[in-house]
Amino acid sequence: MPGNMNEAAKAEPIRILIAEDQQLIRRAFAKILDFEPDISVVAQAADGAEAIELARRHRPDIVLMDLQMPRVSGVQATRRIVSELPTTQVVVLTTFDTDDLVFEAIGAGAQAYLLKDATEAEILETIRGVKRGESRLSPNISRKVLEEFRKARPFEAEPREEWTSAEPLTEREEEILALVAQGKSNRDIADQIFLAEGTVKNYVSRVMEKLGAASRTELAVRALKRKRV
Repeated sequence: MPGNMNEAAKAEPIRILIAEDQQLIRRAFAKILDFEPDISVVAQAADGAEAIELARRHRPDIVLMDLQMPRVSGVQATRRIVSELPTTQVVVLTTFDTDDLVFEAIGAGAQAYLLKDATEAEILETIRGVKRGESRLSPNISRKVLEEFRKARPFEAEPREEWTSAEPLTEREEEILALVAQGKSNRDIADQIFLAEGTVKNYVSRVMEKLGAASRTELAVRALKRKRV
């Protein structure tokens, strides 16, 4: 255990830029994040224009981005930051979940979309997951994305060859796949079926490999596909 703690201490912290126009909320997020030993808040922006400027200056790992901000919106700032700084990821954290904003933010390049009613643990887990290259969506946001996908790409009567797994899923893998399709995180799944979070992560990776899914969202879509055919 001490060895692991020393390794964590030596690792470079996740560098965060907070973009939020409400000062009290911005400071509250900064206080929560700075308390974590593996996270460092490098800058705070009060609007989208300042977020772009500070992102260019500090090149953070992750921008925690509100959407409704003065001067430049969070969606516009996300598009600019992702375009100019390919190593910087954007995590949307907002009170708004209207369809237009959700799809605009994801289309602009946001790697995760959370609502401000998310718990502190969910926010921290999302930040760490995005740093590892994962995508995260709140469950109701996942449903919106999947519903839009269904509208855009109606399911065929027969499964296409690329949707078919050469190796069948085990009963446990089917169970975990169904929970992923509901938008649940690895932590949520682990709590629900009484497994370690790392074990769930391994299961998800194995299912993604079997089904040829490149992302968690794509895996959820394929889960719905398999259910319908």
